[in-house]
Amino acid sequence: MYTEVVNSFLELINKMNSNAHGLDAARIEEAMSKVCCLLNVSLVHVSVYPGLKAEQLNNGENHFICKNGESDDDEYIQRYVAENSSVIIYRFLHKKGTPPWNDFDKGRLKLISDIVFVFNSRERMRQLAERYSMYDQAGYKNLHMFGIYLDMLSLQGKLNDIAVIYFNLKHFQSVNSQFGRKIGDIVMRSYIDMLTEAAGEDGTVCRIGGDNFILATDISRLDGILDILSGKAVTYDNDLGERVMVSASAGVLTIDSDFAYSDMTDVMDKVAPTAQVAKSGRTGDVVFYSNELIENRNKRLYVQQQFPYALENEEFLVYYQPKINVLTGKMIGAEALCRWCHKGKIIPPMEFIPVLEQDMAICKLDFYMLDHVCRTIRRWLDEGKEVVRISANLSRKHMMDVDLLDHIMEIINKNNVPHKYIEIELTETTTDVEFRDLKRVVRGLQDAGVCTSVDDFGIGYSSLNLIKELPWNVLKIDRSILPVDNKDERSVMFKYVVAMAKEMGLECIAEGVETEAQVEVLKKNGCDLAQGFFFDRPLPLEEFEKRLDKKSKTII
Repeated sequence: MYTEVVNSFLELINKMNSNAHGLDAARIEEAMSKVCCLLNVSLVHVSVYPGLKAEQLNNGENHFICKNGESDDDEYIQRYVAENSSVIIYRFLHKKGTPPWNDFDKGRLKLISDIVFVFNSRERMRQLAERYSMYDQAGYKNLHMFGIYLDMLSLQGKLNDIAVIYFNLKHFQSVNSQFGRKIGDIVMRSYIDMLTEAAGEDGTVCRIGGDNFILATDISRLDGILDILSGKAVTYDNDLGERVMVSASAGVLTIDSDFAYSDMTDVMDKVAPTAQVAKSGRTGDVVFYSNELIENRNKRLYVQQQFPYALENEEFLVYYQPKINVLTGKMIGAEALCRWCHKGKIIPPMEFIPVLEQDMAICKLDFYMLDHVCRTIRRWLDEGKEVVRISANLSRKHMMDVDLLDHIMEIINKNNVPHKYIEIELTETTTDVEFRDLKRVVRGLQDAGVCTSVDDFGIGYSSLNLIKELPWNVLKIDRSILPVDNKDERSVMFKYVVAMAKEMGLECIAEGVETEAQVEVLKKNGCDLAQGFFFDRPLPLEEFEKRLDKKSKTII
């Protein structure tokens, strides 16, 4: 009997070790059946609770093992085990009509519960490890799972003609704010389920974090995926039929036979920056990967990395574009424009200004430019030159600075520049908050005797409120509404914009004047001031200083 029990125990351990599937009743019963028969056990009842409170409420999973005849309900052995936050209760019921258990039998039953507990714990840990390595807390597949998916496709030779889409749910924070986190989770899950179905059984959708996901599918399914990403109504309350529109920005990478794959990094290095471009909205909500796109991204990164050193080393130069009175041909002012002299080459503004405007770096450059303009004006005055008013541009980003007015005046005053020689050019704003801040700054500059101008009027969404509510000195008309000649259909708009500005007591200057015909348009419509290549391109400081010579002021 003893040898038989020992052998059955060894058999139990071997079977459970080779088939460790947690509380799979069928497998455990198969492994334990012989032991239960030898020890007169009719039934093993295993209860698993996720916590103490669940145990008190009897809210757990029940498993019944070794149904070996009728039970003697009055005789049983119970083992209570608390593991971390879980509670497991093992109950061994005695088989009716068999000899009662002695102490030795009870010891062996305790040993059985220890064996089951060890293997259950191991399986539970395996399941937890798998869950946390393959899934996030909300139950979505994670990036690690995506890497395994790609590796499997690669090993199977099925990676060709796969589309990988890195996407971000647009404005999803507003869904959570408006409807609450619970509804937001329902909406996200429904939308991702929709995409999972569209990706097909061979595709996958994994969560990178927050509202960022990555999807892989056969390229033949791409159009259907992009249709969903462009926007779909998601129902969050079936009873009331309540719905919310969800869309996404997405970077798309199509993998072909030329793609060199070693691991997931090869894919992420291409699709992630593509998704960032899509999220910025500069080129649309869906952007396909290309070598040119990555080159442009690398250029942007280079600008961002070099900017602090370039600012410290004063690589940014002030160029001056004259402003001309078209009736007299005399220069009446100039606009300060930035050029970057880097490693002996001049970098055009379009290659660095848009990059710096993506964050607050542009504000540092604007203050740098204003400071250098003020230094130069102070030097001109000290040298006895005849000085004209110089305008400096400030980005809309400055509206986030509550102390902007103080910062502007601090730069002007520390250089001891008379306020009449400075003009601050500001552009339209896009929100009511920005408009109020703009109004405050413009009024403050007016009170300090600093000239202000509204730049690029006529482009974007310029409204009459912009010039009605704010006390500007100058209205700069954007080249987009400047007629080519007097027959141009834009002539009517241009005529009335100029008339309106003059009626309101504003100086009116046209930007982008390039031909003699445009000069005639200005004269005919009473726009006396102009700026553009017809008169001069932006000039380096040395050349512009020659214009300050009285003999050089008349240039047409």
